[in-house]
Amino acid sequence: MIKANGLTKRYGGRTDKTGKTVVDDLTFTVEPGAVTGFLGPNGAGKSTTMRMILGLDAPTAGHVTVGDRDRAYAAHPAPLHEVGALLEARAVHPGRTAHHHLMALAHTHGIPRSRVEHVLDLAGLSDVAGSRVKGFSLGMGQRLGIAAALLGDPATLILDEPVNGLDPEGVLWIRNLLKSLAAEGRTVLVSSHLMSEMALTAERLIIIGRGRLLAETTVADFVRDSGVAAMKVVSPEARTLAALLAGPGIEIAPGAGPDELDVRGVDGEYIGRVAAAHAVPVYELTPRTTSLEQAFMDLTRDEVEYQAGTAHEALTEATA
Repeated sequence: MIKANGLTKRYGGRTDKTGKTVVDDLTFTVEPGAVTGFLGPNGAGKSTTMRMILGLDAPTAGHVTVGDRDRAYAAHPAPLHEVGALLEARAVHPGRTAHHHLMALAHTHGIPRSRVEHVLDLAGLSDVAGSRVKGFSLGMGQRLGIAAALLGDPATLILDEPVNGLDPEGVLWIRNLLKSLAAEGRTVLVSSHLMSEMALTAERLIIIGRGRLLAETTVADFVRDSGVAAMKVVSPEARTLAALLAGPGIEIAPGAGPDELDVRGVDGEYIGRVAAAHAVPVYELTPRTTSLEQAFMDLTRDEVEYQAGTAHEALTEATA
């Protein structure tokens, strides 16, 4: 597993007022046997945290351990067998072929050629194994980076935006691969901005904002605790029902259809009782639960470092 305890990274001196704390007293555990999504807005400190896990950046304070023996990644005698990582897929000599790139890594750990051929096949790169990396597309580069991460058959995987540049087939491949690796009892930490993909892939979540821990939970609990976004109500007397339901803390908006309402602030039982008491027919009463994307947006709304304007604001400014 991965254990971070009080992990802090500050750029600039401790007394330098111009310094910036990128990761702030971060404590979490990534358990084996599940895909853990590592989420946060741009600038939240995700990549810096991953670099500290791998010993590429030294923490200002705190520490992080990887594996059953509770030691730092750099202390492992054969780190590729312990942790496979993808932080920057393009960190490859462009003049090397895919096969030579993986063989160079394999030689550092005595990994046999058969394993190189296996991960090339697993990543769907066997047909281009002899091609130079400089001619690879973004998606092919991602596949090569994932193959490199799997080369040592590691117990722990740390992947930063692994679906970036992949086509739909590639996205499905990496989703199924990560789930299968977690099912084998491995520790899998995946950073991504694609909430829809995380909803399909991850079981657990670690969410940070401005370097601080915001949530450490399961996907199911996170979405459930965000509550019901709205109740879909369909009634031939929608206007009448809306007037009966109106009250403090209750939001009512027209739905997609002429007889449809979106009602927030009350549950289906309350709506049903009000409708029955006034003999208002109701054809449908369906809870619309919050998506992972919406729950994430609600949690991190005040943690976004770079807040973009809306398209309407941009258009208004342009025509003013």
